[in-house]
Amino acid sequence: MFDKRRGRRAAAAVALPAILALAVALAGCATPGAPLPPSLNLPAQVTDLAAERAGDQVTLTWTMPRRNTDKLLLKGFVAVHICRSENDGPCVAAGPDRTLAPGASASIVETLPDSLTEGARRVLRYTVDLKNRKGRSAGASNAAQVLAGQAPGLVEHLNAEVHRYGVVLTWRPAEAGVPVRLQRTLQNPPKAKPKESLLAPPPEPEQQNLLVADDMQQGRALDRSVHFGQTYIYRAQRVVRVTTGGLTLELAGPLSAPVRVDVADVFPPQAPRGLAAVAIAAEDGVAAAIDLNWQPDSDPDLAGYAVYRSEGSGAWQRISPAQPVVGPAFHDARVQPGQTYHYAVSAIDKGGHESARSAEATDTVPAN
Repeated sequence: MFDKRRGRRAAAAVALPAILALAVALAGCATPGAPLPPSLNLPAQVTDLAAERAGDQVTLTWTMPRRNTDKLLLKGFVAVHICRSENDGPCVAAGPDRTLAPGASASIVETLPDSLTEGARRVLRYTVDLKNRKGRSAGASNAAQVLAGQAPGLVEHLNAEVHRYGVVLTWRPAEAGVPVRLQRTLQNPPKAKPKESLLAPPPEPEQQNLLVADDMQQGRALDRSVHFGQTYIYRAQRVVRVTTGGLTLELAGPLSAPVRVDVADVFPPQAPRGLAAVAIAAEDGVAAAIDLNWQPDSDPDLAGYAVYRSEGSGAWQRISPAQPVVGPAFHDARVQPGQTYHYAVSAIDKGGHESARSAEATDTVPAN
């Protein structure tokens, strides 16, 4: 008798090797992909090269790439070749080649030869080539340009003095028409970041550049953006600007010697203006008095006012309380009918500095 189950098992055992063989054959019929070429490991090009010249030195900055042209991470240090060309002339090496780490923030300073710091001002173009171990490069970086030629002279006798409205800077005038850049550095920036607020002013930057015009009769500038209570260091340099090919290039002279200034608020407010006195007669149980008012002072550090009075040719006496009067008004009830009184007011800041007295205001209390 034929066993059907045993027959099915035998058939399956025979068919399985055939199915596997067919799958292998079908896979062999597929078109194989082209073999990938080996990576040349060419470092990616630099795209953010920048150059700045001051005196006889050019500072080049850029960011080293992290990957090669195949998007693979670079391993080990990368050879750097810096090239410089004058106008449209040939590109020559600007110093020896060096090696830098992938991803590094690069900063290289080149001292120019005398031939490039003299004569007429012309364009210098810098590029950076990154090379693999076989000396091959993916191409030069973007070009960064500065001016060759005679740099403007040194700013001499820089001086800084604190005035009521800011810091007055003076220097020896020279080279008419050449602007002067003032470099200001905050010496004691806040250690903690201030809490952000819609009404709060933005934090003061640690370094600022202020560009001012200069001529033979000037040599002077006022920095109004300082803050009382801060300490600043100022340096100055002359700056020539040349426009070529639609691009404006700067050529800066050497930085002057630094000048330190402590911006302390030792200045009293301005004397109040517009003082007026109005006498009030005594009637219906209301005592005689003289009312005073004046224009409010705009000093941001204002604490208040002091009120002074004199009678006839007598001495001035303060009649307001020891604490400054907050508002621009005062009510003097210590008067006598028929008497003439002279008044003046002064402004006082939070540091206790008091202004000069205002112009006088005079009035006579009506007699009963």
